Amino acid sequence: MASSSNLVTVTTAEHFQSLLSADLNRVSLLNFWAPWAAPCTQMNEVVSELAKKHVSVLVLNIEAEEQADIAESFEIEAVPSFVVLRGHTLLARIAGADATALTQAIATHASGAAPTYTPQAHTNAAPPPPGTQNGAAETPEELNARLRRLMTQSKVVLFMKGSPEEPRCGFSRKLSTLLREQGVQFSSFDILQDEDVRQGLKKLNDWPTFPQLIVDGDLVGGLDIVQEMVETGEFADVVAAA
Repeated sequence: MASSSNLVTVTTAEHFQSLLSADLNRVSLLNFWAPWAAPCTQMNEVVSELAKKHVSVLVLNIEAEEQADIAESFEIEAVPSFVVLRGHTLLARIAGADATALTQAIATHASGAAPTYTPQAHTNAAPPPPGTQNGAAETPEELNARLRRLMTQSKVVLFMKGSPEEPRCGFSRKLSTLLREQGVQFSSFDILQDEDVRQGLKKLNDWPTFPQLIVDGDLVGGLDIVQEMVETGEFADVVAAA
């Protein structure tokens, strides 16, 4: 990936703060990525081209898992994700490998003119589709019924960020890989594509994070629990019983 003088790889949180604070009127593009995520490879090239085209923009490449403190401060839950700032003011957020939305956001904010408003948050990406029936929002009962159907679509279901082929968080990647290594056949559901499912599962299963592994309709747990069960041999018994 070619580099330019305004394209910088962030090495520490202190490095990040010094870069941002050097000019509070400058527009910055934060590129949160991970080396294992295939969509990031494509988007890193897009980011590189944007840096060349918009030399006034400070473009910061931030490896999300290495710089976890920075990622957490911007509530980054999946990669690739992009944040556009002017100084410390949030101008835009783009989730996923949406090159068009990212290009438009930079073109909008990189002109050098101060915005006429200072939005607290903004995204050019379409929001995850909510569950609907005939155009109407689901009732809690309808949502729970849909969640139960999703949780029993196969004997083993992994609710994750992204897909096994293109995971969008490290925990989801590790758990889907672990299941494959254990020879477990499973289906998956990308919770980033449906906010109702994402929030509903947190309540239904009383489990606040993802991924969530469901076996025979019941929650087994997340990555740490499954890893421990694999090490003790308990996981093989659970899968066999299902």
